[in-house]
Amino acid sequence: MSKADYPYPEDEFDVSSPDSPRGVHRAPRSAWSRWWPFLAVLVVVPALAFAAVSYLTAGGDSSIGGTDDAGGGASQTPAPTETATQTEAPAEEVPAAPALETPVQVLNGAGIEGLATRVTGELNAVGFTSVTAGNASAPLPAASTIYIGSEDLRVTADLVATTLGVPTVEVNIGTAPAGIVLVLVSDPAVG
Repeated sequence: MSKADYPYPEDEFDVSSPDSPRGVHRAPRSAWSRWWPFLAVLVVVPALAFAAVSYLTAGGDSSIGGTDDAGGGASQTPAPTETATQTEAPAEEVPAAPALETPVQVLNGAGIEGLATRVTGELNAVGFTSVTAGNASAPLPAASTIYIGSEDLRVTADLVATTLGVPTVEVNIGTAPAGIVLVLVSDPAVG
């Protein structure tokens, strides 16, 4: 609609000064005024998240929920924090218990009849539940030896060693792929 077609007479609202904006249009906003809210979110949100995680883990307790893993919902008391004048002794490691259900194979390479069967009985008396006797084949070690497939069996092999008086324990997955293999080349009771 043009000004000539405007049916109403002019009043004080139709007259505008040269300094005032005309109509409802505004001046374009600068790029900074459009982008600063997004940049603030990109900086403030990660900073708040970092602060929250730091605050929640400041006590050194790995459980965020505050309940024990055993169930029941009992809350844990926070561990005392270490100060400059206080030193904590290193935690003592509890030795692992021997796994008496580990398969133990006793092989007689000494040529003494019944040796493997007698040693099997000694291990059964200690509490081992899966002990078998057999004869060893060549090549034989220089001294009676206990073979284990991995270091995980070291505690159990040490119990076998102290029970029988066989001091040599070796890791050899080829000789002992599963469990413990004891190769006797002499009677451990004799010497």
